[in-house]
Amino acid sequence: MSVDELFDVNKVLKSSDGVGYSDVEQLSEIVCSDQVSELRSEVQTLVNEISEGQTSAALNPRAGIALHLLGQHNDAVLQLEKVNDNATASFYHAVSLMALKRYTEADAQLEAAAKLGYDSIECSLRRAETLRLVGKLDEAEAILSSIAKDAAGRAEYSFQMGCIRSDRGDLYGAIEYFERAVDMDPRHSRAIFRLAGENASRGNDEDAIRLYEQSLSSPPFYLGAILNLGLLYEDMENYPAAAFCFRRILEADPLNEMAAMYLKDIEAADNMYYDEETARNEARMKQLLDRPVTDFELSVRSRNCLHAMDIHTLGDLTRVSENDLLAGKNFGQTSLDEIREMLTSFGLHIGQNLHEALGQEGGYAALPPELADNPVTEKPISDLGLSVRSRKCMSRLGIGTMGELLRRSPDELLASRNFGVTSLNEIREKLGEMSLKLRND
Repeated sequence: MSVDELFDVNKVLKSSDGVGYSDVEQLSEIVCSDQVSELRSEVQTLVNEISEGQTSAALNPRAGIALHLLGQHNDAVLQLEKVNDNATASFYHAVSLMALKRYTEADAQLEAAAKLGYDSIECSLRRAETLRLVGKLDEAEAILSSIAKDAAGRAEYSFQMGCIRSDRGDLYGAIEYFERAVDMDPRHSRAIFRLAGENASRGNDEDAIRLYEQSLSSPPFYLGAILNLGLLYEDMENYPAAAFCFRRILEADPLNEMAAMYLKDIEAADNMYYDEETARNEARMKQLLDRPVTDFELSVRSRNCLHAMDIHTLGDLTRVSENDLLAGKNFGQTSLDEIREMLTSFGLHIGQNLHEALGQEGGYAALPPELADNPVTEKPISDLGLSVRSRKCMSRLGIGTMGELLRRSPDELLASRNFGVTSLNEIREKLGEMSLKLRND
């Protein structure tokens, strides 16, 4: 953006005109420009002035919508809940409430926005989303069917239909709708985000990066997209880009523990002791395994089946076998495939830690007899002095000792996401220096 094209951010925020669609577009352009830091500062100043009575409360809508576009949804709601006579403010109040998972309140605000004159079709599309997000798929689909004649040509309609298909376990149907939404509106960030996630789960990292970058071309920015993009950059060893992503998250959410942890890893990578890194990676893996399955967009059937089987976290899924899952009531191949894909996106798989549940020492073949009582098997994997990428692969696989590595075969290692021949050859070379080798090598 040239100097001649710079916005007068203060003027945009403090305009006395009622806020409308054109104002949202203008604020969106600022968020996507080099003036985003200026906007963030000016919005905070405006919020302080409003609270201290130094300026008109009529500016609440502009402050609230700007905060929404900056991804600061709690602060946005605090401003927008004070407004009850502006259709645009009511709509963005609802969208921020949805981001905070306050769906009942969001539905009421969408109804209010429609009554005040906001686009009724758009409000209905978002009301369908509030129903879908609480598991009422039939009701959500009924709303979409009732407005299909007027809404089918909109990207948002295809996006909502894609989400319902995904929740029902029809992943290919979902992708078709998401792609249709992006074709209609190349800036539909949520549809692009979902497509990026599908590509990442299938190991198509380059396409996933392209799509995540595209999803960040228009606000509001989804922290999940930035986090996933940072992790993909890190896996490709583009550490400056990864660090930039994690810092952007911390600017919006200073208490985001995952972004802080990943950034700390990158900043300390050049001069830290590997035993400290191992501890961090173990903590990260524990945090991942402790994440509840309700955090992920599984179909209602899959969620209900897992709940019935007392499976509540990703870690629980790594401690059961596929046969155990298929033995569950109403749990079929579609649900199994859905859960496989979800776990694969995190470098996990069903039954990975089954040995913990069975009380066995390891989940793979036993060590050769000559190594059974060899103290070398208890040494930490850090003794091999592996590269950063290979260390990350070991952490992702939950391999912390030499014994755990020696139980693995080359094929088992190569089956892991992002574990390539280069890492395998490095490990073989390091083990060879200690007169050791992988199983079946």
